[in-house]
Amino acid sequence: MRRRNSSNASRRSSTIRRRSENLRFDEFGFVLTKRKDKKRHHRCHDYSYPQLSSVRVKELCELLSYWNGASFLCKSQIERFIRMGIPPSLRGRVWKCLLTIDSLRDTSDFNYQKCLLEVRGPLVDLGVSEYGILSAITTLSETQNDLGLNQQLPRCPELRYSADDITLFRQIALDLQRSFPTHRSLMGDSPEAIEGQAKLFRVLIAYAKYNSQVGYSQGMSYIAAVLLMQLGEEEAFWAMTALLEKPKYLPQLFDLSLTKVQHQVKVFDQFLKHRKPKLSQHMESVGVLSVHFVMPWFLTLFTSLPCWDSVLAVWDLIILHGLSAVFRIALTIMELLEPRLMELNDEGAVLPLLLRVPVDVAQYSVLVPALWNTEVQDWELKCINSLMLDESHHGPNAEQSQPQKATPPTPVNGGKEKENVSPPSEGEKTTDSITGAKTLLSRMMRVAQRYLLDPMGRQKAEEKTSQTQAKPRQRASTLGRVFKGRISASLTQAQMRAKRQSQHRGRAQQAGVQGGSGDVTVAPVTVTDTAGNTDRSEQTFRRTSTGPVGKEAGRRSNHSLKNPMRVKSLNLLLNSRRPLRQTHPSSCSSTLPPSSPSSPGPPSSNGAQSGDQQKDTPRTALIK
Repeated sequence: MRRRNSSNASRRSSTIRRRSENLRFDEFGFVLTKRKDKKRHHRCHDYSYPQLSSVRVKELCELLSYWNGASFLCKSQIERFIRMGIPPSLRGRVWKCLLTIDSLRDTSDFNYQKCLLEVRGPLVDLGVSEYGILSAITTLSETQNDLGLNQQLPRCPELRYSADDITLFRQIALDLQRSFPTHRSLMGDSPEAIEGQAKLFRVLIAYAKYNSQVGYSQGMSYIAAVLLMQLGEEEAFWAMTALLEKPKYLPQLFDLSLTKVQHQVKVFDQFLKHRKPKLSQHMESVGVLSVHFVMPWFLTLFTSLPCWDSVLAVWDLIILHGLSAVFRIALTIMELLEPRLMELNDEGAVLPLLLRVPVDVAQYSVLVPALWNTEVQDWELKCINSLMLDESHHGPNAEQSQPQKATPPTPVNGGKEKENVSPPSEGEKTTDSITGAKTLLSRMMRVAQRYLLDPMGRQKAEEKTSQTQAKPRQRASTLGRVFKGRISASLTQAQMRAKRQSQHRGRAQQAGVQGGSGDVTVAPVTVTDTAGNTDRSEQTFRRTSTGPVGKEAGRRSNHSLKNPMRVKSLNLLLNSRRPLRQTHPSSCSSTLPPSSPSSPGPPSSNGAQSGDQQKDTPRTALIK
């Protein structure tokens, strides 16, 4: 049986070799298929990516030569070049700089070549070589079947492989046949294809040994194959390590049981309901779930798109921004396909359109500009992710976005929480979608407070709030202590005009008595609304020669001073002039404007004034 399978495999390989001798390939290495085969392979060779000028290419080379991953300037410049379009010849260097492959390799204790030597032992024991994938699949399948019949490995101390190794080798060998079967580095039995398949096999096995917790899962072969098209073998391994392990990128997509990618599909489903509620409801009514098309997109990182220049531009954005770019690309494709999807009402027509995106949507000139115009914020994804985690841990609660339609709405807590439950009507579907979107948005905003206002942030916000609340109280108490019992009244425009005239008369009357004394008077303009609330007055400081007028005007406007230090200094200055003002009480009374009878008058006790004069003697000396 083993001989028959090997002969069939050799016969198929010879047929493929004869066919591949007369094939032609495009600039990215994909075979130029005939028009009748384009639909089957779903590959377009009419590329529309922009060509950079020689000056721009030189600038990009200079940027990569002095690249510093920690520099904001370098990152902003590389983003500018990614917007313009990376030349295919420099894309490998750009990815290498963005993923910091060299630093990751230098700081790790893992040795790639040593790992390959350790893996080659089990392969030799199994009679499998990475240079013969077809025969390796046959051998591994037969060995796995024998183990299934015997239920255990033969007891031989010289065996260097386990049942898990056999399963891993067979799964990787099978996926190699599905990864880009029309690319020259993986197609046929040419020396280039054999070497390309061997490199891909080694990279995937080395990563499964490097990270045994993740191991190998579906979709990794596509990622490793794209990296091998741009980088060397060991560089592709470290680039894959960076993509699958750095928190910025894809560690939330890959694991052995595929539970992580299923969770991210649920997150995208809620995200689509938030951004496109009508489209999401239409997809549900048709019967197409997000898991049917989003999971292949996420696992293969959109390598199923027909235009390869668009695939590389999408990968540039993913390597630049990480996981948020994956959601951004998926949302952009849904927005571009929305008019067509809304017209289809059959699952058999909707699902193929999503799995095989049309060329007119996936071409570079359409997809990439729309991609840069679409914005996805990290806090949105974090909020929805937190919501999904809360629901998975605590189960559905009273804040579910979609109430059950089969059961009538029941009041909760005496009928206080009925907002999210609506009775069925003719526009039930539209109402449910809009209600679900609003409820999801409200839940997102509540969860956003946890991320945007962490414990330290909340503490700082509370301190800032308490400080802002304490400042008016402190200002009011200080002004109350300093200017207790002084006059505070709102003046109209006519009263202000009369006050200015009285001030000029007071200056003329007391020019001979107090010609040398200069005080600062404050002429407040207070605006009073209809409710009786007084706004902050505009203050005008003037140099005058009338002490009592300046004293009384200062008393009237001190309640609205904005700076407590200025109030304190003005108070000290007024107290220093107080003995001079007490000698002329008649002039003070003659120049005062009429005040309201309900406002208390200033204290006129001579004993208190003399006490204040003695108390403020050191301050007066300090001011002088």
